[in-house]
Amino acid sequence: MTRGLILEGGAMRGMFTCGVIDVFMEENIRFDGGAGISAGALFGINYKSKQIGRGIRYTKKYCKDWRFCSFKSLRKTGDLYGVDFCYHEIPEVLDPFDRETFAKDPFEFYVGATNLKTGEVVFHKCADGGENDVTWLQASASMPGVSRFVHVDGYTLLDGGIVCPIPYEFVESLGYDKNVAVLTQPADYVKKKTKGMFIYNHALKEYPNIAKIMGERHTLYNDMTAAVKEREKEGKLFVIRPPEALGISRTENDPDELERVYQMGRSEAHKRLDALKEYLGD
Repeated sequence: MTRGLILEGGAMRGMFTCGVIDVFMEENIRFDGGAGISAGALFGINYKSKQIGRGIRYTKKYCKDWRFCSFKSLRKTGDLYGVDFCYHEIPEVLDPFDRETFAKDPFEFYVGATNLKTGEVVFHKCADGGENDVTWLQASASMPGVSRFVHVDGYTLLDGGIVCPIPYEFVESLGYDKNVAVLTQPADYVKKKTKGMFIYNHALKEYPNIAKIMGERHTLYNDMTAAVKEREKEGKLFVIRPPEALGISRTENDPDELERVYQMGRSEAHKRLDALKEYLGD
């Protein structure tokens, strides 16, 4: 049997994911491949590069820097999360991403982004952590309304979470049959209809089909989480999720709040560790 890892997005809710995957690395829980969406992709790459603690470390250190995430960045660059700072200065200079280990590690990691022309999710297999992979990571996490469109490999892309917030079907399609999902919402969460649709209608006026999908995202998400619960009930999927709402802003810049959610992820991973190992056959 082969093991798949599924990582939901959620902006700074991703600190929960950081805590979980750090425990996976510390406990040497290995997967053959997997997929991440948005924050799940951004923090999931540290699993393949084997950099325990990197995600929480740089996020806490730079969360108050306007170049990391701010409306000043949105005004000056067109992106709420600064592209040059987040995708180049941090991983290349300030907190180096281990591209060599990433490229050598056998874990096959895919990131998903939304194809604005078709309204479908497109997955990219990361190869070496280089410029092309980084651009796909940026695309996967580029939230509509506060990010510029991302152009790579002939696609025009935005946040993968628009149409595929939890990439369980994709991971299953690759043939992985012992799958583990790390979610960032509690089991009783029900997504409500998107507010402020005028913002998305304006930002996505070139792609009205995507704006329409944004207006229906709550139904898509709730159907997806229902399917995940059914797979979980049938023993086809192992899920680690927060026990309660994380209560953290998508643009949180309080290091203490980031640490709190990170520790929640670590705590849940430790609580489920024995059950997880039994499920995986360790």
